[in-house]
Amino acid sequence: MEELFLRIAGPHPVWQGLAGGIVIATFNLLGALAVMFVRNPSERFLNTSLGFSAGVMLAASFTSLIMPAIELAGVGPVLVGIVLGALLLDQADHWVPHLHVALTGHPLESEQQAAAAEAPARGGGRVAAVLLFIVAITLHNMPEGLAVGVGFGSGNLGQALSLMWAIGLQNVPEGLAVAFTALQAGFGRRFYAAYTGIRAGLVEIPLAVLGAWAVTVAQPILPYAMGFAAGAMLFVISDEIIPETHARGHERLATFGTILGFVVMLYLDVSLG
Repeated sequence: MEELFLRIAGPHPVWQGLAGGIVIATFNLLGALAVMFVRNPSERFLNTSLGFSAGVMLAASFTSLIMPAIELAGVGPVLVGIVLGALLLDQADHWVPHLHVALTGHPLESEQQAAAAEAPARGGGRVAAVLLFIVAITLHNMPEGLAVGVGFGSGNLGQALSLMWAIGLQNVPEGLAVAFTALQAGFGRRFYAAYTGIRAGLVEIPLAVLGAWAVTVAQPILPYAMGFAAGAMLFVISDEIIPETHARGHERLATFGTILGFVVMLYLDVSLG
């Protein structure tokens, strides 16, 4: 598999990052387009699938980012990167207070009340809600693209490929959830809902290129960058995915989905790394 990837993407990490970003965005595309054929997936299915995504991201944070970075430069730079990644995602939540609908399609009760109070006050309330929805999706996908790019920039092709396939695999249920949520949020046509899900994944491509380029031109930042990507993913798991997949009475299935995702990622890491 490494030889095939090298023939396609070449030996330069930036081109590899671009290819990796395209691959994971393509998986997101497949999930988003599924909304054209899958009608009304149950909350149980969505929560279990997104629990699977959380498990993949959790394992990938450690096996493909944190542990290799510690082996490279010790624990100090990695811890700094983890903290910075989590803090940036936290600040992004404050800078753009997005609605928590990108995962389950159900705004939190306080957000429903706020939207109800705000809608009569401004005619643009509907437009603002759509924009917040798109921002929420974008913020959620950013760490994944960055992680793949940093993985290829590290020079360990085996680990980078396992990370790419794992992130791509968990992008399928994410793409479906995002597209279905867009449909539930009143976006209307299934085609437009699928387009919204596809657009959410496209942010991963430039971030994958950016991550690979950054660690290529400034090799000393590699352990910080790997820690940063891991911290950002851990923040998304803890702040977004787990709370919302456990909020509708399907927490047991979501937990088993998380464990399954963790196991799949470990297998990919061992078999491909």
